[in-house]
Amino acid sequence: MADDALSRLRGVLAELPGAVVAYSGGVDSSLLAYAAHRELGDAALAVTADSPSLARSELAAARAEARRLGMPHRVVTTRELEDARYAANGADRCRFCKEALMHVLSAVAEAAGGRPVLLGVNLDDLDDHRPGQRAAREMGARFPLVEAGLGKAAVREAARELGLRTWDKPASACLSSRLAYGVPVTRDALRRVEDAEEALRGAGFGGRIRVRDQGGGLARIEVEPADVMAAAARGPELAGLVKEAGFRYVTLDLEGYRQGSHNLGLTPERNR
Repeated sequence: MADDALSRLRGVLAELPGAVVAYSGGVDSSLLAYAAHRELGDAALAVTADSPSLARSELAAARAEARRLGMPHRVVTTRELEDARYAANGADRCRFCKEALMHVLSAVAEAAGGRPVLLGVNLDDLDDHRPGQRAAREMGARFPLVEAGLGKAAVREAARELGLRTWDKPASACLSSRLAYGVPVTRDALRRVEDAEEALRGAGFGGRIRVRDQGGGLARIEVEPADVMAAAARGPELAGLVKEAGFRYVTLDLEGYRQGSHNLGLTPERNR
């Protein structure tokens, strides 16, 4: 099955004259960047967008994996935080983030001779509230994983087949996604979330960890569902760690991690 998925992906990529691949270091973008490198050689450039919404550990891991795989790689700076629409953190925040990303990547692609810009969106991503995907499409991005018919499970299987260390890496959206809609996105808010999540990892919790900023100094911790009872048993300890990061109040979500849980507050109309 992995061979079939990779064959379809190679077929999509083989038609391209080159590529600029948005590379965050997650499994989707890693598979796409490495497959493009294998198919197109140095005509495929992996580009990591660096901003305050990218955790430092994620940036370091992306750089290290690109070096290990021998992929041409560049880090560029995006300034979405300077956009008042993005900082306001409405339900359409991701649109403005992707617009900032696409402006930078499009400039890199143009300087490289007009290469297409590729994003690591898979079929399963299309089901969530992601206005950024629409913005990226409108600005000319292509989604080769979607074009090849790859969902998340197929992506992970293909990544494992290729020997990518990220094949089982937990999903990790940008730090801004931890802020409830309406809570302003600031450097301090992003740092607070990053520090709190790093503290929880240091306390021994792995997998998908989120510290959600609900506003008013309130943090909502999400851990893997299997770890909820262990986290509850260590409640005072974990609360202390999160408060040290800058929060005043700390809660534990008894349902555990849920992708895009802030989106549950959106109306059906805005969730489309």
